[in-house]
Order: sequence, then C-alpha cells, then structure tokens
Amino acid sequence: MTPVLFDRALLRARLVRAQAAGAADFLLTRAVEDICDRLSTIKRDFARVLDLGTPGPHLAQALAAPGRTVWRAAPRPALVGAGSFIPVVSDEEALPFAGESFDLIVSGLSLQHVNDLPGLLAQARRCLKPDGLFLAALIGGQTLSELRVALAQAEVEVSGGASPRVAPFADVRDLGGLLQRAGFALPVADTDVLSVRYGHPFRLFADLRAMGATNALTQRSRKPTPRRLMMRAAEIYAERFADSDGRVRATFEILFMSGWAPHESQQKPLKPGSARMRLEDALKAARKD
Repeated sequence: MTPVLFDRALLRARLVRAQAAGAADFLLTRAVEDICDRLSTIKRDFARVLDLGTPGPHLAQALAAPGRTVWRAAPRPALVGAGSFIPVVSDEEALPFAGESFDLIVSGLSLQHVNDLPGLLAQARRCLKPDGLFLAALIGGQTLSELRVALAQAEVEVSGGASPRVAPFADVRDLGGLLQRAGFALPVADTDVLSVRYGHPFRLFADLRAMGATNALTQRSRKPTPRRLMMRAAEIYAERFADSDGRVRATFEILFMSGWAPHESQQKPLKPGSARMRLEDALKAARKD
C-alpha cells in the first residue's frame, strides 16, 4: 500500500487561500519559463496538451497557441481557473482521460505533493500518444535545507523533540528510474538550485504561507506551534545562514524530468555485442592520434 505522506485536502485548501490572496509565484514563474524554454528547442507540434496540476494558469496560458488545444486539470474549480484552455476538475492522482489522449503533458511545481508519484507517472504514460512527451518541474530535496536545520534545533531546545515540518522531497537521482519504471523512453532528469536572500527569516516564512506551502504532512503535530519555537528558529536561522550583510539565504531546488511515450522512430540502444569496434581498439586508435 502506498504511504500517505500528504494531507491533500489541506494542501488544496491552502492553495485556494493563497491564490485568492495573491500567491508568491517567483518559483513558479521560473519553472514555467524553463519548461517553455525546453519545449522551444523541440522541433515538433504538440496539438493536444494537458497541464497537470500546475498551481495557477501560468503554464497553460503560456502554452496556448493557434492550432493547439490545452486542457488544464486541477483538483478544485477555484484552482483550475479560466483562460485559453479547457478546465477539468480532477485530482492529479486519478486522471479521468482516455489512453493516448495527449501529445504533451506538462506540470509545474505540483507533483512533489502527490502521495503516489510512480502511479501518477504510469497514468501520464498511459494518457500520452506514442512519441508523446511528458515534462514536469517539481520541488527537490535540497529545498529549504537551512529551514530544516533551524526548525529541528529549535524544536529540540523548546519542546525536547522534533516533529516532521518540512516535506521529504524527491532526489534527482531517483527520477530517471521512476520514469523508466513507468514505461517512458529516453528519460532525462536534471536540477536547478537557486538561493533566495531575505532580510529576515520571517520574510521567508511569509512567502511560504503565500505559496500555500506550509506543513501539510499527515504526521505533522496537531498542536499549535508555540510562538517561542518560531522565534528561536528564526534566531538559529540568522545565526547559521546569514551572509556578511545580515541577509539570510534560502535554498530552493527545482527538479526537471522528461520522458517520451515509446515509438518505433525513437533511438534505441545497441544490442550487446553489436558494436563494430572493440572499446580497447578505439582507445588504442585515440592514443595514436
């Protein structure tokens, strides 16, 4: 049975509230720009596109183009929004689409909060036409490393123990294997790490609330967080992770993963023993040159 790490109902409620208040979207903007840049290098048309769960219409709107139909799926009507796309109310973990429905499936900063990522990838693979592309950006494991340290130390000092407060995000080394396991061909995974500086740790805390990205782990403590714990965490953060000018750093990692639905036209690895030159002979020839 797949472990339930995230309280997805709570996540949805926080995302709705964040979008209504004007979510902090600098990470999402960066992810959307990078996804669009990557797609611009692929010389082919994607007539039927699905934006899967991106928090906000940024990506679906960016991909809207003449001759292209874009669907946008999100788990609540308030999260789907309206624009130059077809809205679909759907949980990312239970896609309602028929097999081979899309030429392209994209997702921006949503999949880090699904409980069954391997299962979702398998569904996405089923929904792609042969030679269709899956391309997603999600939050990676280096994200908020400083905050993890500060919160853990503060909680030990204040409460005598630590509880889960920052999500266990994916590692880039795992993504290629997950794509292969789901049946994708030509899997690729890479990472973009950025450091954002704040005048005070509480500005970071405010941004996380404005993203709807505060603690939604099922194993989180249900007790109200003591103010003195957050005050002490901010002190530790400033002591350990401040630059010479007093501003503090926050690390964010965005992982990118892509894979293609198999098709006979795609490159395939050579069969073992089919090489025309032995590696030893090739190395000897290179040394002579």
